[in-house]
Amino acid sequence: MSPSMRLATTAVLALSFAAFATDGADAGEAEVDSVQSAISGDTCPAGVPPELAPAPDQHLAFVLSATGVQKYTCAAAATGFAWTLVAPDAKLFRNDRQVGTHHAGPTWAYRDGSTVVGARVAGATLQPTAVPWLLLTAASHGGENGKMTAVSSIQRLSTTGGVAPATGCDADHVGAAVDVPYAADYFFYTTRTKHQQRNVRCGG
Repeated sequence: MSPSMRLATTAVLALSFAAFATDGADAGEAEVDSVQSAISGDTCPAGVPPELAPAPDQHLAFVLSATGVQKYTCAAAATGFAWTLVAPDAKLFRNDRQVGTHHAGPTWAYRDGSTVVGARVAGATLQPTAVPWLLLTAASHGGENGKMTAVSSIQRLSTTGGVAPATGCDADHVGAAVDVPYAADYFFYTTRTKHQQRNVRCGG
């Protein structure tokens, strides 16, 4: 499903995160993991800039799609006033099933209780109407030992929407907040082990 289609079906896809928090070890999870193990270079979107490629020792482990908002607040800036990014607020999906959340940090939280916080390495704007594609490195991990524990780098690709408004932030609106809908695909990498023969890296 494309990011634009996900934005059009947000109401349908907004399943309860709590409803899935206790069934991470069920047969459906195992089946999806089997599908994820077949990730190939075809998974990567076209046109990933080389500066967003993870290091050569990185290995694409899994991909999650996100639908939510980018949260902004109006604040004073060096050149006047500007909408300033506060945090993302999104749900993470795999095969149209909610498996986690994405929030301030930026933090990705999986339903098994594991989390990873990313630090921006590079970015590239492919469409002026969409937030940039990004490469991030894992700055820290938290929660339970699980899906996010071994993540070492992350890409944000195939973005739609999320760009701050061009107007509406001035001296009369300092402190105002706005949520801008967005969608993206997040590519999670782990450091390749000796027994892994394949080494898929989007942009690499």
